[in-house]
Amino acid sequence: MRKALLSLLFACCVASSALAVEAPPAAENPEIEARLNRLSEDLRCLVCQNQNLADSHAELAQDLKREIREMLQKGMSDKEVVDFLVQRYGDFVLYRPPLKGITLLLWGGPFLLLFGGLATLILKLRRRPPAQPLSAEEHALAEAVLKGGEKKQ
Repeated sequence: MRKALLSLLFACCVASSALAVEAPPAAENPEIEARLNRLSEDLRCLVCQNQNLADSHAELAQDLKREIREMLQKGMSDKEVVDFLVQRYGDFVLYRPPLKGITLLLWGGPFLLLFGGLATLILKLRRRPPAQPLSAEEHALAEAVLKGGEKKQ
């Protein structure tokens, strides 16, 4: 029995090591790794779209981080790396796109929708017919319904 348990434990260890995933390579220079982490927080994952590169586990995000690491190791500045990615993928790659003509709707769109909705609500409320007071008969019927009994007409 003891031999069977030991062999089962050994088999589990071998199987788990075969399924293990290798961690992504870290830069030899901690300064480069810190710059990579800072940049990957400001860049959007092109697959996930609602996550930055730092939080994404998509393969494309891993590839982009690897590419950024290589550019940083070649001596490129953070601005050069960001400019390269913007040139390649457009402003969409930036998690916080700059305010320019093409992104104006992106920044102002939520406010336009809010004010448009409020204006529509105000117009609808102003155009509705005024409330008519209840007649004595309707008032008595409403009181009877609220008290639990129904009054027949």
